[in-house]
Amino acid sequence: MDWIKRNLYFLIGSLVALALMGLAGWYLYSKWQLNNEFLGKLDEQYVELKRLNDQNPHPGSDQVNNIQAAKEQQKEMRAYIGKARQYFQLCPPIPVPESGKLTPQEFSSALSRTLDQMQRDATKASVTLPPKDSTGQPYCFSFAAQSKSLAYAPGSLAPLSVQLAEVKGICNVLVQAKVNSLDNIRRERVSDDDFKGPQTDYLTEKTVTNELAVLSPYEVTFRCFSSELASVLAGFSASPCGLLVKTINVESAPAAAAGAEAFASTAATPYAPLAPAPAMAPSVEARLAERYGMRGRGAPGSAFSERYGNRGGPSPVAPAYVPPVAPAASASANRGGLPISLDEKQLKVTLMLIAVKPAASK
Repeated sequence: MDWIKRNLYFLIGSLVALALMGLAGWYLYSKWQLNNEFLGKLDEQYVELKRLNDQNPHPGSDQVNNIQAAKEQQKEMRAYIGKARQYFQLCPPIPVPESGKLTPQEFSSALSRTLDQMQRDATKASVTLPPKDSTGQPYCFSFAAQSKSLAYAPGSLAPLSVQLAEVKGICNVLVQAKVNSLDNIRRERVSDDDFKGPQTDYLTEKTVTNELAVLSPYEVTFRCFSSELASVLAGFSASPCGLLVKTINVESAPAAAAGAEAFASTAATPYAPLAPAPAMAPSVEARLAERYGMRGRGAPGSAFSERYGNRGGPSPVAPAYVPPVAPAASASANRGGLPISLDEKQLKVTLMLIAVKPAASK
C-alpha cells in the first residue's frame, strides 16, 4: 500500500495507458477486418472487369462507349414504339357506357343493334351469310350464346363488348372488299356463357399479354376471288383497330352442284331452228293441166288418160322429210370473241388474325 501511495500517479497513468492500448488494438483489428472486406469486393470488381473485357462485343473503351450507345438505342426504340402506337389504336368497345359501368340491358340492346347492322351491311354488299339455325335465328357472328340471353356471367360484359367491337371491325373489312360469302368467324371464350353456344364459334387459343400489348386471336373463313382477297388484306393493313394477319390458308372452293353444272351445259348448247321442208317440183302433166285447164284428165281411168295414155307415168311420191341434225357443241368451244386466257376459280380463305391492343404507357 505504501508503494501505491508513493506511486499513485504512476499507477493511474499505467492503467490509462493500458486501457488506451487495448482500445487501439481493438480498433486496429476492426479496421483490419473492414480492410479485408473491401479487398474482397475489389477482387470481385477486378473479376467482373476481366469478364466484361473478355466479352464479344466489347462493352467499350475510352474511344467507344458501347454502354452509352446501347442506352441511346434504347431511347430511339422507345421513341419508335411511341410513334407506332398510332397505328394500333384501341377499338372503342360496343357499347361505351355513359355511367362508367356497363349494364346487361345496355349490352343486350347494343348487341342486337350491332348484329342487325352487320347483317344488313352484308346483304347490301351481296355477301352471303351462313343459313339460319334450327330455331330460325340468323347468323350471329359468333355471339349466338349471348343473343339468346338477357343475363350474362359476372365479369364478362367488358371483354364481350371489346370482342364485339373487334368482330365488327373484321366484318367491315370483308364487306368493303365485297367477298362472295362469309362462312364463319371464331373468337376466344371470355365468358362462362360461351360454353353453351355452338362449338364452331370459338377458338382454343388464348389472349397473350406482354410488356407492349395485349394480343387476342380471331379466325375468319370466307370465299372470294383473288381480287377480293387482295382487297381484304389491304383493308386489314389499313384498319385503325390493329388487326394483323398471322397466317393465311387458301384453297379451291368446293365445286358447284350437279344441277347447276347440267344447267350450264344445257345453256351452252346453241339452238338450231329446224329448216323448212323443200318444195317438190310439179310434174309435166300437172303443169299442162294447170295451163290448159285439164285438171283431173290425167288421172287414171279418165278419157284423157285412155286416149293419150299416162305419158308422165305415176306421179312421184315426195320423200319423207328428215330434219338436219346440228353438231353437238362442246363446253369448251369458243362461240366467238377473244380466246379465254384465264379461267379463275373461287377460293376458300381462312385467316388467323391477331387484334393488337397496346398496353398503357409507363
